[in-house]
Amino acid sequence: MGQGHQLTRRGALLAGAAALAGCTPAVPEAPGAFAGASAARGHLLRDLQSAPAPAVSRRADVVIAGAGIAGLAAARALRRRDVEDFVLLELEDTAGGNSRGSELQGIACPLGAHYLPVPGDNAREVQELLEELGLRRRVAGRWEYDERHLCHAPQERLFFEGAWQEGLLPLSGVGASTLAQYLKFAGEVEQARKGGGFQIPEQARAKLLGWDGETFAAWLDRRGLTDPQLRWYLDYCCRDDFGAGAATVAAWAGLHYFAARHGFHPPGAEGGDREALLTWPQGNGWLAQALAAPLGDRMRGGQVVLRIAEQAHGIEVDALDVKAQRVERWLAQKCIVALPVLVAARVVENAPGPLRALAARTRYAPWIVANLHLRAPLADRRGMPKAWDNVVYGSEGLGYVVATHQDLNPAPGPTVLSWYCAPGEAARADLLQKPWTHWRDRALAELSVPHPDLPHKLTQVQVARYGHAMSVPVPGALSALPAPPDTQRMRYAHADWAGYSIFEEAFTLGQRAGAR
Repeated sequence: MGQGHQLTRRGALLAGAAALAGCTPAVPEAPGAFAGASAARGHLLRDLQSAPAPAVSRRADVVIAGAGIAGLAAARALRRRDVEDFVLLELEDTAGGNSRGSELQGIACPLGAHYLPVPGDNAREVQELLEELGLRRRVAGRWEYDERHLCHAPQERLFFEGAWQEGLLPLSGVGASTLAQYLKFAGEVEQARKGGGFQIPEQARAKLLGWDGETFAAWLDRRGLTDPQLRWYLDYCCRDDFGAGAATVAAWAGLHYFAARHGFHPPGAEGGDREALLTWPQGNGWLAQALAAPLGDRMRGGQVVLRIAEQAHGIEVDALDVKAQRVERWLAQKCIVALPVLVAARVVENAPGPLRALAARTRYAPWIVANLHLRAPLADRRGMPKAWDNVVYGSEGLGYVVATHQDLNPAPGPTVLSWYCAPGEAARADLLQKPWTHWRDRALAELSVPHPDLPHKLTQVQVARYGHAMSVPVPGALSALPAPPDTQRMRYAHADWAGYSIFEEAFTLGQRAGAR
């Protein structure tokens, strides 16, 4: 963040918010803390000088290292093959990775990923999961989704030019030249879609390599797509999906946001219906909990995997049990490595060349999720009514989602706003060094613009931080993306092997690793 945007002290911020609200009483401090992934636990592997000798040995047919979505999908695939003798070793106390959920004063809220687009036919494995969970069923020959889990309207709104407008594409008062650029970009997206390379999960990477040699921003520049409103929106979309802006991600990634899903529909264009989304108060934590529920004590949290070694007789996996403070050795016939590649390259003994190469070149985006508990709903500015996803034009953050949006109670009460921020790779040190109040104040500075009463209604704050939340699809990364170096005894399953991080990729890679 530039010097011109440095935050003032908490008192000055709240005094300004109070003045905007026409109030003078002092705003009480809301209690808060960090939550979610433990930075200290995550750095144990990095800081450990030498691993202690194992104090105990255990056996399992299969060890899954990592219980994010890929690891959970692998466990599900094993169970579907009637393989029950397996164990998941997870760094944190609960499964889910970036899809964990939380609770704040009795209200469920997300700690990371907060929605799943209704999957297309390429994501058959995800469709089967949704059928298994009762979210999707065939009625009179057509597939239908349980409306209780589909995001209710209104879905999105943007605070632009002092008012709320429907959707996130800036529209209020924009001129003919801006609308012309919207139409031109829509044509580019449609042309890209016709090539057949944009799929989820991605199975036609060779068709995307022509868009891998430059940034999305450079690609837009070459086509004269320079309108400020269009460029803000496209940059927001990149930051929202990949944790980095259009000047960082590859052109294929910027197009992928639209071409692999719902297209780009400017005002007045046909087929402009919004993409259907599945969402829950706890975000994708709902899916993670459903995947973890059948596992029982096979899901072992608080396990820092230190070493994975393929031997002639099988696999050795050494893990530090954080609670017992001892190293345990697991002897297994096979292992599924569902860890980020930067971790896998450290712990896999004699790491194969493709793993080391991918770990060396993968860049990761840091991420912040601040859950803000409010004692009452916020007052609203003019324009579009309250929506599930709410974004402030021009802000450094990514806006907020409302945890109680799916609640059908006609008398609204307390709620939780989940504010998202992708502060950029240069801010990774801030995640470790800044107190939780730093991120609270950044959230308040952004959201008090459309909601001056926010500080007065804030009762508690919970901040989740991810130093390496997701791999960033930078130019050249797709061209150099290797296939996982699977062996007869070891399989690799993590979204990093797809080159970008979304639920569908992680789940499909985990499902296929377990099914093999």
